[in-house]
Amino acid sequence: MLQCFVHRMRRLPTLQLAKLKTYSVKARPSKVRAEELAHPLPRGATIAQFLNALPQILAAQEFRVLTDAILQAHRRQRPVIAMLGAHVIKCGLTPLLNDLIRRGVITAIAMNGAGIIHDFELAFVGKTSEDVGSALEDGSFGMARETADYLNGAAKRAARRGRGLGESVGRMIADSRWPYKDLSLLATAVEQGCPATIHVAIGTDIIHMPPTCDGAALGKASLADFRRLTQVVAGLEGGVVLNLGSAVLLPEVFLKAVSVARNLGHRVRNFTAANLDMIRHYRPITNVVTRPLSLGGRGIQIIGHHELMVPLLHAAIIEALDA
Repeated sequence: MLQCFVHRMRRLPTLQLAKLKTYSVKARPSKVRAEELAHPLPRGATIAQFLNALPQILAAQEFRVLTDAILQAHRRQRPVIAMLGAHVIKCGLTPLLNDLIRRGVITAIAMNGAGIIHDFELAFVGKTSEDVGSALEDGSFGMARETADYLNGAAKRAARRGRGLGESVGRMIADSRWPYKDLSLLATAVEQGCPATIHVAIGTDIIHMPPTCDGAALGKASLADFRRLTQVVAGLEGGVVLNLGSAVLLPEVFLKAVSVARNLGHRVRNFTAANLDMIRHYRPITNVVTRPLSLGGRGIQIIGHHELMVPLLHAAIIEALDA
């Protein structure tokens, strides 16, 4: 058998490499060009100079496109919706997002249920985010009394008054005398007339554990917020939607809002959708960047830490506005 195999191998024809068809590299289409490369910054450079110094390739170019899309939406008075995972709040970014709300750049925010916890605690005591591992050992995790009492109370008031959870929590913080209330995204949104919606999954948040939690109230208030977000999404044509750190919940909510809006006759076609997160997740890419844009628009995906990307995005927008 081995001798037969060796015999067949010896009979293979020799490759005639001299006959290879070649072409000039000068005529070949190429993805990277000299003028697209990065270049060093001068001393005292502006943010705009920094962005121009980045390579005009991949994520760096996408970042420029995203910044321009947000600025264009702002100038044309089109919506800019920021969908936020709670991690964005814990990363210390609320002062920057509040600034964009006050300037009218961000026109609507949407958060998951954990968002109201960190937003409230920062406003109430100026700190948030417990050590889950150590607190879980003795069952003290998530048992902060004021967090549950205030937020569950806000949910019950929202349900009684037919309001959304975001508005109810935001109004509670805005009307308080708490020392750090200026850090609250929800209070800033309420004061600026910016829609702020909260989308709750029952059982995912610490305020769902104590007996003060009313599931019916949470559900009613969160449903009101879903319908309010759908109203905002219905006018998204020419605007921007940002998904900042929500891996599943808000991409799912957004997709349903788009479907309802289109079903009712709103175009919701030509907009920019961007997903900015630390790792790639299926739902944000599919439900925010890909599926809703199948009929037109621009999808952007940039991977990186929020505590770096959001300040850079804020700085680029603010410098351009001030200029």
